[in-house]
Amino acid sequence: MVEIHFGVLNYAVLTIYLVGMLGVGLYFSRKQENTEMFFLGGRKLPWLAVAMSMYASLTSAVTYLGLPGTAYSENIALIIVCVMSPLVAPVVLLLFYPLYHRLRVTTSYEYIQKRFGQNARHGVAGLFILARLGWLGTVVYAPALALSIVTGIPLWGCICAMGLLATAYTALGGLAAVVWTDAIQFVILIGGAVWVAVSLTQGVEGGAGEILALAKETGRLHIADWKFNLFAMSGPAVAISFFFQLMQDYGTDQVTVQRLMATGSLKKTVKSVAFNAGVDFFIIALLMFIGLGLFAFFQGTELVEGLSPDKIMPYYIIHHLPAGVSGLLITAVFAAAMSSMDSGINSIATVVINDFTTGVKNPVRLARIITVALGALATGLAFYVSTIDGILKAFFSFMGMFSAPVLALFLMGVLTRNGNFKGWLVGLGASIATSVWIQNFTEAHEIYYFPFSFLAAFGVGLGASRFFKTAPAPKDLTVWNKK
Repeated sequence: MVEIHFGVLNYAVLTIYLVGMLGVGLYFSRKQENTEMFFLGGRKLPWLAVAMSMYASLTSAVTYLGLPGTAYSENIALIIVCVMSPLVAPVVLLLFYPLYHRLRVTTSYEYIQKRFGQNARHGVAGLFILARLGWLGTVVYAPALALSIVTGIPLWGCICAMGLLATAYTALGGLAAVVWTDAIQFVILIGGAVWVAVSLTQGVEGGAGEILALAKETGRLHIADWKFNLFAMSGPAVAISFFFQLMQDYGTDQVTVQRLMATGSLKKTVKSVAFNAGVDFFIIALLMFIGLGLFAFFQGTELVEGLSPDKIMPYYIIHHLPAGVSGLLITAVFAAAMSSMDSGINSIATVVINDFTTGVKNPVRLARIITVALGALATGLAFYVSTIDGILKAFFSFMGMFSAPVLALFLMGVLTRNGNFKGWLVGLGASIATSVWIQNFTEAHEIYYFPFSFLAAFGVGLGASRFFKTAPAPKDLTVWNKK
């Protein structure tokens, strides 16, 4: 690779951003008197800031770098997510959030305890922790990889620096710091994506028309292959997979639920989810267009051989954009990653304190200690993720193994009165076996990991529940409540 000089101006831009994030954490550190403030911001956070935080949290560097890389190397089938997000939004608002607000939960797993018992609550909370720790490893690794490419700093040094910084301001300021830093990061990452897209349109002769024409000619716009093919990504596969994944992300995952409960009302929750779905529609399409633009741009421009798709976007930023601008756009990659890591470790700490401990004398202090420990652990996991071939594959692997069974139990709870925990445990075993098989003993595309795992957990779990006799659940813990 050509020798890289990040430059003083770029370092200045990045440093100002990083110091600013720490400043926000310090500002909110003075207001963390109790767990209600530390975990939920007193349930008084503005819905728009929460919506921005929710989007920034879920739009990690895995998305920011992985989606353009996928469009560059395969096709734009993941653009179907643009459509699925608005379709899933009303479903989760109908199924989950009326229950959560009526029960005034801090974590979504409090509902599971009321519906299935304490063991079930501990079980799904534990799976959430495992899933999000693996996910955190990917969101630390991805920006560290980008920084390593553009500066020449060793990858291990970038991973450690990223992990420590996000952990510091999260431990200081709790959810309020997380939400407001995420709101800033939301603006940066959206602005950065727009800037790259405009730059590519101007940099390719013929502009957007030529980019799309070349994409069509090379098959990258072909997403409607309705043939069942386990070994390729198609539009229908993406639609099915992300319908379930987005339901998990928006409806049951503590990273999202914690933010939406911090709005304080169902009405504000609806506004936040609607905003998030609308932005999703825009930004995913934009990131896929960037991938097509990168493909068109590098048809007539020299590109280093052996560069993986995940690295194409940061390579373009540092080699083909002016100083200052490239620093700002690398900062956008950092923003995408840090907004996910801060949310992840804050939510995991919330789950540990709220779902696994009782009678703690100083819960805020303990939460901060746990946050620091989780940040260190997530940073360590980033080194493991670096051994997996592709950041999107790493993401799908963790989500399929640990999050899909959680969604299955929630749906067994809200949709049925007879689904029970023992039946779900049988389904969990089937789900884990399915995940191990499909991930390690087949060449199936990773887009299938989540739906296969979910269907095994839900189908087997619901069937097995018939063999364990339990009293029907109260209607007010399901969607069949008439009140």
